[in-house]
Amino acid sequence: MRRKQRPALLAQRHGLDPARLRLPDEGPWSTVRDHLVERLPRVAPERIDALFAQGAIHDLDGPIAPDAPFAPGTSVWFHRDLPDETPVPFAITVVHRDERILVVDKPHFLATIPRGSHVVETALVRLRTDLGLPHLSPAHRLDRVTAGLVLFVVDPALRGKYQTMFKDRVVHKEYEAIARYDPALDLPTTIRSRIVKTKGIITAQEVDGEPNAETRVELVEHNGVWGRYRLLPTTGRTHQLRLHLSSAGIPIRNDDFYPVLTGKPLDDFTNPLALLAKVLAFTDPVTGEHRRFHSTSSLEL
Repeated sequence: MRRKQRPALLAQRHGLDPARLRLPDEGPWSTVRDHLVERLPRVAPERIDALFAQGAIHDLDGPIAPDAPFAPGTSVWFHRDLPDETPVPFAITVVHRDERILVVDKPHFLATIPRGSHVVETALVRLRTDLGLPHLSPAHRLDRVTAGLVLFVVDPALRGKYQTMFKDRVVHKEYEAIARYDPALDLPTTIRSRIVKTKGIITAQEVDGEPNAETRVELVEHNGVWGRYRLLPTTGRTHQLRLHLSSAGIPIRNDDFYPVLTGKPLDDFTNPLALLAKVLAFTDPVTGEHRRFHSTSSLEL
């Protein structure tokens, strides 16, 4: 796989590649600077001027001048300013590492990849920096509030092969959850429903219609109050496991989304969601061998 071009002199910073902006094929701007001021309304013009003065905005030939003419259809690269982030006070555990893949135990409250207000404090950026793997990429994602196994690809030429496994749903996944014990529930059972996630709305919803989400729910043990459940999803809809247990009347312990959205500050690392990605198993698309990984973490009943 051919890697995306970027200026040779603009290396990663904090484990992050520079942002790339493609200039429109036409427009009224006389300079690149004028276009960026209009294109990036959340960035003060003074900050854009400072980046130019520092030689921090590049095209493929290197830093460009503040008065560089607008060049339709070309691209520029620069490092975005990072948001203020509270460090997530939990470590990532390496479960397996070879020349092709990296499997880790992600802690609760750590996002898998940079997004929004989570950039440096993400599993991808931490691992790139801590392990010296600048080309590391995720094969799939795990919610920020969910702990457990995540597979990353070390060799960029193989990224598509491993990502396709997850897209084609040929990876066996097992999750563990702690939720209220209800002796009236007839378990094991398979829950099927239609889940939709609307852009701009933080929660997903179950709606009428053809099911697009399926989860097998098994009770492993209980203490009379709480139960330990094994969850076997055959689909991967947003918040599927949380919604399915909530709709069954046993929402996951410490779930602040379902059944009622309560909200939680991003710097509050107490009372983690009792949901753990416990097992990943698949036939390796490169070697053909069967691989099965188990989380080193556990949830208290």
